Amino acid sequence: MTLLPVVSLTDCADPNALARQSTRIATLFGATPTVLPLGGPDPEGAAALTLLDLLRSTDLIGGPTQPVVILVNIAPRDGHWPNGVPFCYFRHGDHLVISTLNHRVLDPLVTYLGLTEVQVTDVREVLEAAAAGWAELTPAEIEEMVRTQFRSLWYVPLLARWLADGRPVPARPTAVQQSVAQDVRVAVVDNFGNCKLDRPAAELPGFDGTKSLLVHNRQEGRDVRVRCYDRLPDVPLGEPGITVGSSGIGFAELVVRGGSAAEVFGLNQGDQVFLLTS
Repeated sequence: MTLLPVVSLTDCADPNALARQSTRIATLFGATPTVLPLGGPDPEGAAALTLLDLLRSTDLIGGPTQPVVILVNIAPRDGHWPNGVPFCYFRHGDHLVISTLNHRVLDPLVTYLGLTEVQVTDVREVLEAAAAGWAELTPAEIEEMVRTQFRSLWYVPLLARWLADGRPVPARPTAVQQSVAQDVRVAVVDNFGNCKLDRPAAELPGFDGTKSLLVHNRQEGRDVRVRCYDRLPDVPLGEPGITVGSSGIGFAELVVRGGSAAEVFGLNQGDQVFLLTS
């Protein structure tokens, strides 16, 4: 069995859940996974940027890369599905991604990596096909995994192992389309307090490396003009700036050089920073 590295993004972030998921993935893949808990007020936004960054980090290698398996368990906060949103999968180069069918999480991949289609799976259909073909699963075990709401623990690691092994997993091709969201939000607040936004700097209204943009300071209850800069080192020490950050495809960051933009502006993950006009 090939030892594939596994990275898991999940909003089931307590120590008990992380321990169980890590152990189950390690049992199936033979190596300890990297499990990244995504909590906070907007785990969907954090997962969207993080997933894009994970796949982008496999670029600029200069040669062949080793396949990586990425699991994403971030359910849409819409209450639409009776027992949770379906899981889908797709490949980016040699890398395998298994994710909840969460269009907000997948949207940056549609917009910036050219993702057009995913393969949507049905838990019962997959488990019954596996039992009939290659897995030693009893009807009672299948029923337990079908009925449980904890599919990211019981079903997804199995799906990942079977897909990595090239098993004929049944799935339905489903098109994914780019969203038309007009707001720009804080996707991630990093450990320095820099606010990573969910849009390239070049798409912000008026950004060209020299102009300034109006940002609402929630701490002070007023709008503040913030200068745009091409790079973080160009921002004067102690001053705020909007610059091209390290994430995405030239995604913007709101920073305070030497300080915390999140604290200065009173911003949290998921907060709106700009509204794009058509």
